[in-house]
Amino acid sequence: MSVERSALQGVVERLSGEFAGTCSRQTVERFVHEAEAEWADSPVTGYIPILIERSARRALRAAAGAEVNPMGDVPEVLFVCVHNAGRSQMAAALLDRHARGRVRVRSAGSAPAGEVNPAVVAVMGELGIDLSREFPKPLSDAAVWQADVVVTMGCGDACPVFPGKRYLDWELEDPAGKAPDEVRPIRDEIDRRVQALLTELVPADA
Repeated sequence: MSVERSALQGVVERLSGEFAGTCSRQTVERFVHEAEAEWADSPVTGYIPILIERSARRALRAAAGAEVNPMGDVPEVLFVCVHNAGRSQMAAALLDRHARGRVRVRSAGSAPAGEVNPAVVAVMGELGIDLSREFPKPLSDAAVWQADVVVTMGCGDACPVFPGKRYLDWELEDPAGKAPDEVRPIRDEIDRRVQALLTELVPADA
């Protein structure tokens, strides 16, 4: 989905003023363009400039070392796999369910596919998790800046590395081309790892 240049220019102007003395205009433009790419394939038809501005603002706050989450000290986890069509989508959905608002969750891909793997949609539906309206999203520096924990699943060195982040690499079989019966064990292993990660991030007595 294309966004009018005038709308993006307005976002750059507002954020340049907001972060004057903290981030250069070039940095602002970089994060705005990355946010634009992040929302490029969104099925959302309205408010795209607003969503781009919000994403870029959060990234700039992270880059500047400011508080990213104004609602409280909630950790953010980013799951990354190559196509953002299987493993990372399952991980994000499972962590979001288990966390119940205690963790912010996102997913992305270094080479996003056109749609979420239908077999993945099917096996997640068995758990009552609907991924039919989700879509693969591109990995951006902004997404990594905003995360406290970055979990890669086959992305390798395509994932940018920034100081102050915790990086994990989960070796998991790729569900691409597999039938639901073959995807279920992958889903269940991801669920086990996700629950263990949640215990580390948000202790039960917290």
